[in-house]
Amino acid sequence: YRTQITATATGNNYRSYSTYLKESTVEEDNAEDTAVEEKTQEQQPAAAVVVESSIPPPTTKRTTTTKITADRIEKATKERPYPLFLAEKAASILPSFKSEEYYPTNTQKERIIVLGTGWGAASFLKSIDCNKYDVTVISPRNYFVFTPMLAGASVGTVEFRSITEPVREINSKVRYLEAAATEVDPKTNTLSCVSIVCEGNSCETEEFEINYDRLVFSVGAQTTTFGTPGVEEYCNYLKQVGDAQQIKNAIVNCFESAGLPDLTEEEKIKELSFVIIGAGPTGIEFAAELLDFIEENGARFYKELLPYVRIKIVEAAPSILRPFEDGMKEEAIRKLTRKIELEGVPTLQPLEILTNKLVSEVSGNYVYFKDGEKIPYGMSLWAAGIGQLPITTHLLDTLGETEQKDAQDFARGRLAVDPWLRVIGGDGKIFALGDCSCVSSAPMLPATAQVAAQQGEFLGDFLSKDYCIDAMDDKLLPPLGMNADQSKTLADKIASFAMGDDEIAPPFQYLDLGILAYTGKGSALAQVQISPGGGMPGATENWDPVRLQIKGKLGFGLWRSIYLLKMTSPKNAVLVTLDW
Repeated sequence: YRTQITATATGNNYRSYSTYLKESTVEEDNAEDTAVEEKTQEQQPAAAVVVESSIPPPTTKRTTTTKITADRIEKATKERPYPLFLAEKAASILPSFKSEEYYPTNTQKERIIVLGTGWGAASFLKSIDCNKYDVTVISPRNYFVFTPMLAGASVGTVEFRSITEPVREINSKVRYLEAAATEVDPKTNTLSCVSIVCEGNSCETEEFEINYDRLVFSVGAQTTTFGTPGVEEYCNYLKQVGDAQQIKNAIVNCFESAGLPDLTEEEKIKELSFVIIGAGPTGIEFAAELLDFIEENGARFYKELLPYVRIKIVEAAPSILRPFEDGMKEEAIRKLTRKIELEGVPTLQPLEILTNKLVSEVSGNYVYFKDGEKIPYGMSLWAAGIGQLPITTHLLDTLGETEQKDAQDFARGRLAVDPWLRVIGGDGKIFALGDCSCVSSAPMLPATAQVAAQQGEFLGDFLSKDYCIDAMDDKLLPPLGMNADQSKTLADKIASFAMGDDEIAPPFQYLDLGILAYTGKGSALAQVQISPGGGMPGATENWDPVRLQIKGKLGFGLWRSIYLLKMTSPKNAVLVTLDW
């Protein structure tokens, strides 16, 4: 089976994938092995690449010529109509009745290395066909964390074991290596890693290298401080289980310290002042959980200290919860700044929201602002943004002389990927998803678990099928089916119909299911997108999505229901239910 591809690429505007590949011609010449005529390099066009596949030739001779033009690429990568896309997603949930695929028995399985154990990696491991690939997961953490519930775990609402799932239980067929990747060499398909090996009370680092055929880069992102002095030294983060454990201990320590004798009223207020920097979903949900802790547990154990509690949410923008509609923001403010009535305690209103406040520095006792004001604190949480990990930056530098450099005009520090999540400049060997990636043919997607999970599921399903995904003559062409006769699922057929093309693999398309935020005392916000509307996200004059806004007790019920449904296993769902 021989695929001969001629491609021409012009321009560097990767917002439109068709400008990356202006025109490509694909000629498929299928014949028996004995009938394949060898051609010399001089006979081939200058930009032609001949790829030999391990798939055996058909029993009957067939010659087809397929032209991949810029118009065809643009049509294939265009967002599929919303009703058909919903039908495609619904069909993907149904059991697959497709016939058994043919996998060559005389070749070794390709090795896929998965970096990370976050949302994207977990979804990928659930959907990848381990009968086709040898999958190895490399991460310093051997478990998946349900990160939206870390805020609840930090105050004891749920237990840590309830929101974690070991990697080996997500997919028992994968191999796991507890190590941190430090460098990626795309030229040799080699990954450099470092692992901490402990024996007794002594530990030492061990470095090793491992080769890959495909690399799934899903390392996520880290909290960024924007260079603010003192943040790394004095602020807590909320990204990992260890962060939540540290916050849990810090809250208890603040109350115990405030209960010591001979402290002045000012000193007690300082010890019981909790400053949350960042009013996105993470900061707001932590503030809501902390408020519940004070109202429920504080009244039982620290009743005499409650009048000294202060919670301050600091936000540089004019409003909180920027992804939500204005009415939902107002509801969140109303619930968070509510008055608390407790028996034997004066009326409390401990939470205050400070907007348009830029933090200039954090010291051991104060948070300083650029307007000259400062506030004391006993514990501070930094939830003001994310940045890329060193390995992501290193990979970008390694790909600096490829098309990835030009793609950074819109990727802005993330790995630019094509509509099929292949890293631009990675020759089809490297895929990236989640917070460390940016799809080149779509508006900038939010750095959320929802996006990463959908990308991981898409990529696992995509790689489990037979497509030509490698670069041809250093160009990432649209993936074509390796076997024209291979069966398709109902979801694939709907996607092909929506695209108007049954040869090119359907690209990734994000389905915005909405956003959730807990606001305290059995109340939550649920903003569900019913229709994407017209225009593009970010173009406020044209973009008019239809959204269903649910709040209060109904929103709380929906919030809990969705979180339970998104748990990685029934065991976790049961444990969380019991914790609640």
